Formats: sequence, C-alpha cells, structure tokens
Amino acid sequence: MSIKEPFTDVDIPTANTGFYEGQSIPLASISKLIMVVLVLWALIWSDSAGAILSSTKWDSLNIFNTFYIISVGAFAVFLFIIAAIPNSGRRRLSINNEGPEFSRFSWFAMMFGAGLGVGLMVFATAEPIWLWGSNPETVAGKVTGNTAEGLTAGYRYTFLHYGFHAWAIYVAAGLSMCYYAYTRGMPLTIRSALTPLFGRHVNGPLGAVIDIVGVIATILGVAVTIGFGVSQFINGLYAISGMEWMMDLTGEAPTPNRVGLIAGLIVIMAMSILSAVSGVGRGIKWLSNGNLVMSLILLMTFVIFGSFAFAMTTYGAALGDYLLHFFQLSFGAHGPQSVAEFSALPAVQQTGLSSEDLQAVYASATNAWGSLDSFRESLPENLASLPETTTAALYEAGTDGRLFGWQAGWTTFYWAWWIAFAPFVGLFLARISKGRTIREFVLGAVIAPSLVCWLWMTILGGTAIDLELTGVAEGAITGAENTAKLFVTLGYMLGDGSIILKSITIMSIVLILTFLVTSADSGILVINTIVSGGEEESDIRHRIIWGIVLTSVIGVLLFAGGGGLSALQDAMIIGALPFTIIMVLMCISLGKALYNDYRRESAE
Repeated sequence: MSIKEPFTDVDIPTANTGFYEGQSIPLASISKLIMVVLVLWALIWSDSAGAILSSTKWDSLNIFNTFYIISVGAFAVFLFIIAAIPNSGRRRLSINNEGPEFSRFSWFAMMFGAGLGVGLMVFATAEPIWLWGSNPETVAGKVTGNTAEGLTAGYRYTFLHYGFHAWAIYVAAGLSMCYYAYTRGMPLTIRSALTPLFGRHVNGPLGAVIDIVGVIATILGVAVTIGFGVSQFINGLYAISGMEWMMDLTGEAPTPNRVGLIAGLIVIMAMSILSAVSGVGRGIKWLSNGNLVMSLILLMTFVIFGSFAFAMTTYGAALGDYLLHFFQLSFGAHGPQSVAEFSALPAVQQTGLSSEDLQAVYASATNAWGSLDSFRESLPENLASLPETTTAALYEAGTDGRLFGWQAGWTTFYWAWWIAFAPFVGLFLARISKGRTIREFVLGAVIAPSLVCWLWMTILGGTAIDLELTGVAEGAITGAENTAKLFVTLGYMLGDGSIILKSITIMSIVLILTFLVTSADSGILVINTIVSGGEEESDIRHRIIWGIVLTSVIGVLLFAGGGGLSALQDAMIIGALPFTIIMVLMCISLGKALYNDYRRESAE
C-alpha cells in the first residue's frame, strides 16, 4: 500500500508593498495589538494587574502543573528515543545529504550562547545557594537545608533545572522546525512543524494562531530574562560605585528601586535596538564572541580563587544523584492540596480545629517557603500550647501542599521560562544545525550543554556554598538578593577593595550587559522572522518597533502591582501554556513524520 506524500505547500502571504512589505499583516498586527493591550492594561490598572496576573497564574497551575512537568519529561525521553533508533538517529537534516555548515566548536559556541547567557549569570550562585536551603527533600523534612548533608539534594534540583530537560525543550522545538525546513524545503516557521497533523489547515487561521502564540511566548520569555538581568546589572553597578540613588536600602538587603530599574532598562534596550538594527553579522556576532571570552575569564577566576576542589567533588556526586533520580524528576508531578483534603487527614481531624483555625493552619502548613519553626510561630494564640508532637503532625499533614507549591514556584517556573524561550532558541538552533544528523543534534544540543551548565553551576555556586559552610560569609551570601549573590560571592572570594575584585566586577557588569543585549536583539530578530513567514531579513523600522514594544512590556510589568519581577514571571507562565500545548503537538508531528518517511523509504 502506497503512503501518501507529505503536505509541504506551506504558504504564508506577506504584503508586497506598504509599511508591512515582506511581513504577514495578520501576524504582525495581531501580535502587536495583543502586546499593546497588555501594556495599556498593566499601565492604567497597575494596582490590580499584578494581583490578577498572580491569581490567574495560580489558577492555571492548579490545573496544569502536572501537564507542564510531564510534558517536559516527555520531551527529553522522546528525543533520546529517536536519537537511539538507528533509522531516525542517522537521518541527516538536509535534502541532498549535505554536511553541516559550521564546525562542531562553532556550532556549540553559538548554541550555548543562545540558550543561556543571563540565566547563568543570575543563577550560577543564586540557584545552588537557594536550593541548598530549600528543595523538595527539605520541604518534606527528609534533610536539613543549608547543611553539608543537604548539598546533594540541592544540586539534584539545580542539575534538573539546567540539565537535560531544559535543553530538551529547546531541541524539541528546534529539531521539529529544522526537520521540515531542511529535509522538505518548507519555511522555517513554527506552523511548518505541525503539517503532519493539520496539513493544509496551517495555511489558514490555525497557522496564524500558532505563529502568534510563538511570538507572544518569545516576547514574554525574553522579557523575564531582561527583567532578571536588569536587576543584576543595577546590583553590579551599586557594588562597584556605591550609588545609592538606584537602590532601595530600607529592607534587610539592598534591592534595585524603580528609578534604577528604569534607567538600566532604557540603557540595555537602547543598545539592543541598535544591535538589532545592525543585523546578525555585526551586532550579535561580535557581542557573542565577546561574551564567550569574558565568560571564560570569569570561570577561570573562580577556578583559581574559588573552591575548585570542593566544586569538582560536588559535581561528581551531584551528577550520579541526578542520573539516579532522572525518571522521578522527569515525571514526579505534584498536585494542589485542597482544604478539604487537608482537613480529612487523621492528624488534622484529631485536633478538632474550628473552621477559622483550620484555614490558618492550612495556609501555614502548605506554605512551601516556611519551616516547622515558622509554622509553630504562626499558629493562632489558642493553639500555641499544643504539644510539639501535635504541631509536627499538623505540619506533616501539609507536605503535599508544600511540595506542590515548591514545584510550581521553582521547577514549573523554569519549564515555562524555557518553553517561552523555545520559539527563539529553537528557531536559532534550527538555522545553525542544517546538515547534522538527528542523533548528533540531540546528543550535541542536549547532553553537551548540560555538562557545561552543571560545571558552571558547581564552580560558581559551589564556591558560594563553601564560603557559607566554612563560616567565611556568615550568611551574607544566603541573605543577599538573588541578583546580587554573584557580587557578594566575589567580594568574599577576592577580598573587598582589591584590584582584582574591582576588575572582575566591572567585567561581570559588562558581561551581563552584553548578554542582555544579545538576548534582546536576537529576540527582536526572531520575532521579525516569524511574522515575515520565515524570512531572515526584515525592515529596520520593524526591528525598532518590536524593540519599543518589548521595552514597554518589561517596563510596565516590572511595576504592575507595586513593582518587581513577580508580574513578569506570572505573565510569562500564563503565556507559555499555549505554546506548551503546541510543543506537545510538534513532538507528535515529528514522530509521525519520521515514521512515515521510514515507511516510504522502505517501500521504494
């Protein structure tokens, strides 16, 4: 029986003249309209916008947290399977069996720079330090945080968030687009990856919706990245200059204030727009080269002056632990714990709590960021005299709720962030991976970057943890704001006031700046590629406009509901959900395409 030839006639009409020449008017105009509405809403009703975004985020997580977790686990397993199958693994991503355009070194360097950057600068110290004190093992009471015994558990989840699963998200999107573009000659767009499921319907409204979802996800993913980066950029400037006008000094730790964040955002986005206007060949290329050199200098500084032996011991132990728990980490999803479920547990029923006390106990017992001690301190006065065994049992009853809250607040946030970044990074990976085999794509873009990310996290983060374990930092790194932890660590590692500290701090600030500019201008160019039907070149005016749109989104969301990164993160998690569904369909489509192509070849 003959197998029907695949549908490849993807047609994305673009304007021939006028302002939108070379672009799809529906894609460009609807995407901009959605962003303008978001900006105006967050600007006019800023007090309520943050609360609504937070409420909507948690409502969606209560329903879709398991979907997020299992989907990302499935992406990783799916990619390893198709790489391992001989027929699909050796399939080359080119029509005429052409070899790759770039050397392995250049391919890896570009891939690594596109996939991370600011994330490693912000979280290289913050992630291990925070997870050392709070992770599912500490939440469940199995280990004590901020101790030597809790180190392995903390790095298990550090490796999870920056390992195979994170890169599998990028590669699942990139491989799907690459396969259709370079083995079937279709446009390098998101909708092309769904043709095995929807056929010619992708040429209609359905295809437009798919691409618009990709644009919105990209904007929100880049916005969160810039938001974190701006905060760290201002923290770095404060560390080197001591300029208090851009910091809020009223809290326990200094944090960037509104003036500082806006000033940093304007500087970064102005440079990003200029870089995007100059094009990939000039702007992004030279910035990426500079980023790589400065990253190596920073890493070697930690190797020489940091706790390198401690880090390497941690690396080996954490890698083995991560691989041992791989499937549990991939598919171990937690659901919310309702008040009814909590109150039905024997430990709660035995105390005979009133409805008012039950609500208070439930809220505190299911708080993922609390502890047994803080739970006891928060009990209503009439429950303060309860025996310690009873309060421990009540706290234990909320374990499921705490595990859900922690996973939704950490792991699912990361998965949503990587998924929102997937249209951008995936399209870029597809561009640079033409001519490679599927097996090489998966192994080179999932495993190799993960090993380097883990090395970075253990060398920088391990030094910070060692400074705390040995009592040198005395809680200063742990207590610092996440975006300031890198600079606090450098201060203790190199010594306050030293020439080396000042030089490395200045270089780190420049590195953060160039990473931010690279992320933003690349995002602007990718957005234009999507709305141009896969064309890489776009009018300079549209690059400027999308740069302004991106700046506006970041600016208003930073201050929605009082200011901060929370509104940005909430909007991103909400916006990433539709594209998660699209990515699941992309993997199903790719599996179907590979199987049918194999059947066609076997029948010849």
